[in-house]
Amino acid sequence: MKKSRRKAREFALKALYEWKLSGNDAASIALHLRDEEGYSNIDDKYFLILLNGVVQEAAALEAAVTPYLDRKLAELSPIESAVLLIGAYEALHCPDVPYRVVINEAVELAKSYGGTDGHKYVNGVLDKLLPAVRPHESRTR
Repeated sequence: MKKSRRKAREFALKALYEWKLSGNDAASIALHLRDEEGYSNIDDKYFLILLNGVVQEAAALEAAVTPYLDRKLAELSPIESAVLLIGAYEALHCPDVPYRVVINEAVELAKSYGGTDGHKYVNGVLDKLLPAVRPHESRTR
């Protein structure tokens, strides 16, 4: 059975939410999430890439999305903020993930876990970020 990247993103979102609220280190968060139901179905390598990548690159990722925000990142909900950082990380560091997939997956995460219209905000921000960081890649890919 193929391990799911979508589920890996969901677990990364859970981990980043905890990281933002608790300040616990990524390794300990990842360790206890392994005991959660559904973990065995995820692409755990990709989960760790996203979690560790976002934590290590947080300042650069925040700087990448900030020009496309209409308010400070800290004013967004922790969910929308974490979703944007995951999307920015994939946009900048995961060239194997197509442009459209980065946006679609982030929107789906925001729809599932974020506020009522959070997915629209995430879509708007990433729709501006992606052409800036991947000018060579078409939106239709």
